[in-house]
Amino acid sequence: MLGDDERRIQGRRRSVLAGIAGAASVATAGCQEFRSIANRTSSKQVELEVKTVPADVDPRATHIARTVTDHLQAVGVDAAVTPMTEQELLRDVLINNAFDLYVARHPGYDDPDFLRPLLHSRFAEEPGWQNPFGFTDLDVDELLDAQRRVQDGQRSDRLAALQRRVARHQPLAVVAFPDDIWGVRTDRFVGWERFGLGRSLGYLALDDVDGRDRLTVVVTDDRLTKNLNPIAAEFRGRGTFTGLLYDSLGRRYGGGVEPWLAERWEWLDRDEHDGLTARVHLREDARWHDGPPVTAEDVAFTYEFLTDTSLGREEGPVPAPRFRGRVSLVDRVTPVNDRTVEVAVAAGSRTVAERVFTVPILPRREWESKAAQAAVAGIGFDDRTTEAVVWNNPQPVGSGPLRFEEKEAEERVVLSRFDDHFLHADRPGETSFGAAFEQLSVQVAPSDSAAVELLGAGQADATASALSQRLVPEIARRADVNLVAETSRSFYHLGFNVQRTPLGNPRFRRNVARLLDKEAIVAEVFDGYATPAATPLEVTDFAAADLVWEGEDPVLPFFGSDGDLAVERAKEAFRKAGYRYSDSGELVSR
Repeated sequence: MLGDDERRIQGRRRSVLAGIAGAASVATAGCQEFRSIANRTSSKQVELEVKTVPADVDPRATHIARTVTDHLQAVGVDAAVTPMTEQELLRDVLINNAFDLYVARHPGYDDPDFLRPLLHSRFAEEPGWQNPFGFTDLDVDELLDAQRRVQDGQRSDRLAALQRRVARHQPLAVVAFPDDIWGVRTDRFVGWERFGLGRSLGYLALDDVDGRDRLTVVVTDDRLTKNLNPIAAEFRGRGTFTGLLYDSLGRRYGGGVEPWLAERWEWLDRDEHDGLTARVHLREDARWHDGPPVTAEDVAFTYEFLTDTSLGREEGPVPAPRFRGRVSLVDRVTPVNDRTVEVAVAAGSRTVAERVFTVPILPRREWESKAAQAAVAGIGFDDRTTEAVVWNNPQPVGSGPLRFEEKEAEERVVLSRFDDHFLHADRPGETSFGAAFEQLSVQVAPSDSAAVELLGAGQADATASALSQRLVPEIARRADVNLVAETSRSFYHLGFNVQRTPLGNPRFRRNVARLLDKEAIVAEVFDGYATPAATPLEVTDFAAADLVWEGEDPVLPFFGSDGDLAVERAKEAFRKAGYRYSDSGELVSR
């Protein structure tokens, strides 16, 4: 295991290692399938650490991590699980690159283009959900670029080829898409099922029943009470509540991205970069929570800042991790006047291009000063991490339908309705959204069982954190509580640091992936409330037909059946991948 100083050194060395890996992917793409040069000189037992969150935070992630660790040990690997808080895990994985393997839940996506920052080699040096694996493959890069350039009708073919290539190389092993389950009361508010509780729109689509002024929801993750920065990678998953504080130009609903902070946009002729350009018109009445108007300069600044949070202070750009994939689509944003901007997008598909409208718009006067290098006592960051992505934003100023009121660390956050927001103006029929409450109180509970108790006692209106499936029978027995469920696009996965030996060998990674019986995990750990998967696009219309799950992994079937590992069969696969066993049964490299 690495100490803190060693982790920081590892992070600083990452760019050098990635450059070597990139060159190797070109020069040894074929032979890499069969052996790793680094592996040939070692006779030491293979050692691997699997990082994840504790069982009381996410028992499903812990179970997956322990299963793969037990099976690694069974085939002769010296493997161990290291539990840590979610914030620590995400910092090690997304910022410091301090891991061998990890098990976590990806925050989800709104379009398959999320795969480009997740897997493209150009993002291997960047923090956040930008290629934390350090994976480099020129064919994958080309397919990721191509699915952006082509028209919508051709996109499925490129994405299918991409999925097959990724499934073969396994920089990550997708395990399952869980069903998100929430408990809600319907005696005070209704409409919970319209968007679910994992999206900001879910709270803006509610209708009140008895005229209550306050909506109270319970979460089991206290990170919101400590950090309200909408671009902080290790504190934000879906950004459900910060999405109520900060508006974006557009919001995704009704099958596409619709104007939001923007009153409208129109697409102009294709530009010289063979992309698209949109002229975006802001709402005349858009204002920040503290009074000043939202201007085209704020919009242009936001895209510049998310592209480089150092604003040119560093030798190279330091992008905001959470929205890197979307802002990487932007060629330039140019103010036309106070209320109009032109956005040039490097995409041939409007479906992909409209993703650029879904980032939070930030007030320039609040964020411009956050471009300095990050320095937080007791915490090590990469040398190119800026204050912008670690600042806790204690008094957030946005333009969203709710404004910040107060918070108490580890206890609660209170937001109040921003009456000057366009959703709350008296314009019947313009929108079906709006806050049907004066205040939203987000309370922290120690567990999902405790959250359900608060719900049943009438002290909360809903559980905003998804519940464990084991609580479904208990909730179903309560006459005063209902269930809301939906299949998530947030998936559990096993991630590999391919810049570390022996994980740089794709045959080794494939064998590790085959140590997981995904069907058994879904049955045992999720009680069937999940979809096993071999591709991150399993639950979309873009899933490659030959990768759709039909009883077992179509590419890397489990070494065994019904969760029981066929140890000798697995060992033989590792031998064929270029490894050997010592007299005492330890897996070692040749």
